[in-house]
Amino acid sequence: MNSETYQPQANGASNNAAALHPSNYVGFDTITTQIENRLVKRGFTFNIMMVGYSGLGKTTLINTLFSSHMVDSNGRDTINEPMDKTTEIKVTAHSLIENNVRLNLNIIDTPGFGDQLNNDKSWEPILKYIKDQQNQYLRRELNASREKFIKDTRVHCVLYFIQPNGYGLKALDVQVLKRLTEVANVVPIIAKADTLTLDERANFKAILQNQFKYYNLKMYPYDAENVDDLTEEEIQFNNDLRSLQPFAVIGSENIYTDPNGEIIRGRRTKWGMINVEDLTQCEFIYLRDFLTRTHLYDLIETTNLVHYETFRTKQLTYLRENASTRNSQMPQVQQQS
Repeated sequence: MNSETYQPQANGASNNAAALHPSNYVGFDTITTQIENRLVKRGFTFNIMMVGYSGLGKTTLINTLFSSHMVDSNGRDTINEPMDKTTEIKVTAHSLIENNVRLNLNIIDTPGFGDQLNNDKSWEPILKYIKDQQNQYLRRELNASREKFIKDTRVHCVLYFIQPNGYGLKALDVQVLKRLTEVANVVPIIAKADTLTLDERANFKAILQNQFKYYNLKMYPYDAENVDDLTEEEIQFNNDLRSLQPFAVIGSENIYTDPNGEIIRGRRTKWGMINVEDLTQCEFIYLRDFLTRTHLYDLIETTNLVHYETFRTKQLTYLRENASTRNSQMPQVQQQS
């Protein structure tokens, strides 16, 4: 074999040698197409959780994001209805197809969160659900006869809805976000942004961003210190996205024809028409493109490589230490000479 086209490396040799270019077309560049075809055939699973007070338009926004009526509101229809005693977990599963790509979408709602006079520990059912899904995945992974493709129910993204109160996070928000950001990818949202003027929105954003820094709340996407193998362009893009957070959004499933004859998705008010896809009116487009067109796969991958890996390491370390402790406490059997 020609030593100019192939040169075996000695043991321990560096893999950073200059890349060789075959003199003729070989065809291994089609591996990306092969992978794509296999993944498309299998489909993708995306699990998204909504957390926030009742009345912030969580279900409406989810339906707007995916241009489909997939979930109905789990909130109260009237003020006379009794409040839920505790935070609940409700999962709705859907299968969406777009250009032959199948997305198995699981929407996790948390009705009852923050609705009580005493909301102490109202976050516990949410954290328990997230950790239970990680634990179930770990059990399936460690099973001697594990599945070929493990069903993934881990939470890939948490949309956290913030009330447009103008003064910042409540004490409950801070407590919940501290815990959620440790176990999942959290994307903050200013709900019902049409209740704020543009100046009020800008001031509110600045307050929230300062609070995120003050309380050390690590929102997704993470900064370059916590992420490997990103190009300078990707790092800059993530920085730009973080500067937009929290996204000020408006959701609507209603379709209207505006005065110019264009079909829009929006809301009609006595002050005029709101187009949710108009960047001058809200940041819904930024949020949608971020979640689906640029970072969908990264949300899934980061859940696996960061949050689940942290959980897995802690669990296996705990099991190993317990096993070592039990072995050391067992009485030693003396051998007969």
